[in-house]
Amino acid sequence: MSWYPTAMPSQAGKRYLVTGANAGIGFFTAARLAGAGAHVVLAGRSPERLEAAMAAIRGARPEASVEPLVIDTASLDSVRAGASRLLHRPPFDGVVANAGMVHTPDQRLESPDGNELVLATNVLGHFALLAQLLPNLAPGGRIVMLGSLSSRLSTFRIDDLQLERGYDPWRAYAQSKIATQVFAFELDRRLRAEDAPLSSLVAHPGYSVGGRTPRVPGVNEPSTGKRFRDALQGAWAQGKHRGAEVPLHALTAPGVEGGQFWGPRWSTKGAPALQTPTRTSTDAAIGARFWAFAEQATGTTFTVGA
Repeated sequence: MSWYPTAMPSQAGKRYLVTGANAGIGFFTAARLAGAGAHVVLAGRSPERLEAAMAAIRGARPEASVEPLVIDTASLDSVRAGASRLLHRPPFDGVVANAGMVHTPDQRLESPDGNELVLATNVLGHFALLAQLLPNLAPGGRIVMLGSLSSRLSTFRIDDLQLERGYDPWRAYAQSKIATQVFAFELDRRLRAEDAPLSSLVAHPGYSVGGRTPRVPGVNEPSTGKRFRDALQGAWAQGKHRGAEVPLHALTAPGVEGGQFWGPRWSTKGAPALQTPTRTSTDAAIGARFWAFAEQATGTTFTVGA
């Protein structure tokens, strides 16, 4: 199939979980892994869209080993039910925490659990998911969180993560992505402190847009108008299949270490390159405060180590 990206090193025998795998960065991440021989669990909230994504992967690679897992990261009940279905399975070699809300609502909404919806979808659901799954990761396993360039373009209200003092769509998205990075780096600090044989790191896909992405029936079918508009941004934008190169590198490349921050070489596009995260994202005091907040907001005790 013409949309299927270039082959990557063999992942035969590996098992990965990719959230938000029915479209965008998550789909191309899962497709590349499955095409390289890994068994991939595609997680998403829509059974129909997951089936379409798996059909597209199998259409390009009939031998691909993929399976669906219905999880809505905005709902803690859904996350816990989904995680429980994985706990007695063989361990995962890596998790790509990709699921997220990019097109945020115009007004503040709450998740079924009473948390601000964007924060719940993009961060808190993954916090609860990984709290359950951490013991089911194989030694050497990597957790890759999807960060964003928006982390450089907004302040971080650690004392108002629920945006109760003021909401706007941009802040909701940017703050959720800063929180994602804070969580990833704090998790890696805790793993290191316990000498756990796991690592946590951040990958951001730059500016990756659907109109510069190959057409995949049932997965990515941009209109002619969107292709034209996105083509006008070609100097600084890339397709989502290219954006997926960064989390794939962070997940599988030799020499990658926990606590690193990977992104496209030219910031918005290009081959994966090691970059410097914001000081807020890596501040240990902020990380500890966020961890305590997340445990309270999700009703979860996230224990790292024995």
